[in-house]
Amino acid sequence: MIGREIRLFCPATIANVSCGFDVLGLCLDAVGDQMIVKTTAQKGVRISKITGQDLPLDPKQNVAGVAVLALLDEIEAPCGFEIKIHKNIKPGSGIGSSAASSSAAVFGVNHLLGNPFQPIDLVRFAMEGEALASGTPHADNVAPAIYGGFTLVRSTTPLDIVSIPTPAELVATVIHPQIELKTKDARAVLKQQIPLSNAITQWGNVGGLISSLFLGDYELLSRSLVDVVVEPHRALLIPGFDTFKHAALEAGALGSGISGSGPSIFALSKGLATAQKVAKSLELRAKELHLNCEIHISKINTQGIRILS
Repeated sequence: MIGREIRLFCPATIANVSCGFDVLGLCLDAVGDQMIVKTTAQKGVRISKITGQDLPLDPKQNVAGVAVLALLDEIEAPCGFEIKIHKNIKPGSGIGSSAASSSAAVFGVNHLLGNPFQPIDLVRFAMEGEALASGTPHADNVAPAIYGGFTLVRSTTPLDIVSIPTPAELVATVIHPQIELKTKDARAVLKQQIPLSNAITQWGNVGGLISSLFLGDYELLSRSLVDVVVEPHRALLIPGFDTFKHAALEAGALGSGISGSGPSIFALSKGLATAQKVAKSLELRAKELHLNCEIHISKINTQGIRILS
């Protein structure tokens, strides 16, 4: 068993999906990290190499290491594990950088051990990495990374994850302004109490969005991609947010909002042609605002983490 290794694609994710703060997420296909997980004679976990970003190698200070340590606390593993990570997802980008690392690390270790843990257990372990990154053990990024597609975190105590169907023609466009917005800071601007009228509106939108995914109803999906609780506060932290959102909708997007805690902004479209049109419109607005941005166009990844070799 010593010396076995696998190479993984660790997908980016969009959390919240407008109205589903901390409970809804979806998995992307066109952008993600790569990770190599290898069995070693020395017990425990060692992160030997990280490229693409300057992140700590100390497993107790790295989300991947913390997640694997949580897994190893619950099993007597016959070996240790070495992890190498190539980061394509920038930390603080709002498309699940920490989730990609923590979820793929536990997925890889679990696979090399013969899959003793179920996907819901992997989410639980990966949440410990999220707690290190943001101060809160949320699952709205790690759940879609592990399960694929859209997921609903119905509860965290006890953990309850629901997979939701993905309409076949749904495509995401994501624009990432080249600034870093830490999840901890984005959470700090949120109100602890909200008006009952806003809560009722939000509940209706969450129900409508989930229904639209099961029904394949793109018009209902469009009407439901509205956030009256979180977006009004976080939008103030993102340069040009209103301009980008308006541009996406004008170009034919079904809806647009903040990806996770930002600063990335997502738009969902029916069909690749519309998603490409949205991307061009966003790129034009970025130039007008003199903002350096990255733009991704991606189908919804219904598989989640993939074994590459």
